[in-house]
Amino acid sequence: MRRPASRPRPRLTSRAAVLAVVICAIVLSLAYPVREYIAQRRQISQLGTQQQALDGQLSRLRAQQGQLKDPAYVEQLATDQLHLCLPRQTCYVIIDGKPAAGLIQSHKVTPAPWYDRLWQSVQDSGPDRTSTGKTSKSPAGQSRTGRSRTDQSKTGQATSGRTGQNGGKTSR
Repeated sequence: MRRPASRPRPRLTSRAAVLAVVICAIVLSLAYPVREYIAQRRQISQLGTQQQALDGQLSRLRAQQGQLKDPAYVEQLATDQLHLCLPRQTCYVIIDGKPAAGLIQSHKVTPAPWYDRLWQSVQDSGPDRTSTGKTSKSPAGQSRTGRSRTDQSKTGQATSGRTGQNGGKTSR
């Protein structure tokens, strides 16, 4: 028996299509968990490296703590880093061949309170007459206004300490 002429077989059968869909579904359903697994492994590796660094830092800090329990080491730190002097020592700090400005305590004159300065200015601006009616002089032969008596006589102004009849304004 002879077979009738066969038709060409289709390349994609229904079974192959179903198989491809199932494989794609499996790949897609596993993609996210695999990606998360890889990210978690990377994070675990980073945390392990961080843990080793922290262990090293902890051992250094414990060694430093042991050193700080020694009073001689604490004294050495105080003198070297904080520039402190112990009672039995005399310490000097010389910077660029000159004494340090912070160590020399200059006695600064504190300014008078504002009300004392105000009262002094009121007293200075008032009439400079004594009981005899004469203008007080400074040691240089000048009156309190700062001009010599000859300069005042040339300009025709005398310091009487009083204002004129028209409220302090001079008339011309």
